[in-house]
Amino acid sequence: MHLPIATLERNKISRVIFAIRPPAPIAQNIYPLMERVYEMGAWCFDLPTVRHLESFETLRESTGDEALKGFGHIEAESGVSLTGKPLRQFESKVISTIVRNVVPPDSVGKLFPGRSFGEVLTQKEIDRMRFDPDRFDQALSTFRLNGVPFLLIGGKYGDWLLGLGRSDLLKEMVSETRRKGFIPIFSGQWATFVLPKAKPLDVAGYAIPINKKKSLFDLDKACDMIKKFDKPVISLDSLAEGGLSERPEEAFSFLFDELKIHSAIAEISSENEIKNIFAGLEKIPSLIPFRKT
Repeated sequence: MHLPIATLERNKISRVIFAIRPPAPIAQNIYPLMERVYEMGAWCFDLPTVRHLESFETLRESTGDEALKGFGHIEAESGVSLTGKPLRQFESKVISTIVRNVVPPDSVGKLFPGRSFGEVLTQKEIDRMRFDPDRFDQALSTFRLNGVPFLLIGGKYGDWLLGLGRSDLLKEMVSETRRKGFIPIFSGQWATFVLPKAKPLDVAGYAIPINKKKSLFDLDKACDMIKKFDKPVISLDSLAEGGLSERPEEAFSFLFDELKIHSAIAEISSENEIKNIFAGLEKIPSLIPFRKT
């Protein structure tokens, strides 16, 4: 199948980007699934771990296909330090602060199940957070510009830094990413919270979890926001953690027809799911043309 194409900062990508999520043992099962979906027509892959990156590089080498494109991931924590220490060493305080100031009370138990919350960050500590160029450059060095031109920057720490009022640190990471020649995409978890706050960032697009079943913090509000958002939105968790894998036409019609998103990352864990997704995509002619560039 010839997958529909979109452009992101003058770069052609597939509107469906495939994320390999095989059952254990993961290391042994990533490459076979990646190779199979490539044989069926895929050429853009989500690369959230080193194992995925290694499989992707092997696929490029074995096929000699220079058109293959990867989307790497960098957690925003890798670019921030506090008192000279990686921010992850203060994660419990960061979470307690975010829970107190950002997360709706009815979402706390779902997002942080079974967790107790203690000491929070002081404003002085938040102000003392600094961009850590050495650690961030080390994270960037994992990727080769030839093959992995796109980097999703943020993750859970992307949401948390925005919640702490430190979007300036994300701006530093985006700037450094562009300086190295990569194309940054902001990646967050809480759509209704991060989209307005991350919009000023100089990124090519915004990757957030959205599907027909849920989006945080509120699905209806997230849908309304995405419909009005004037920058490219990339759907994460398009198939609701496998909950919509048997109904891909329904899942992608919602994303592409109703929300008019730019592109979607589709998780697959078996060859049968690959076949279902391709069959579902063939039933959605409205994938071409798309609204946003």
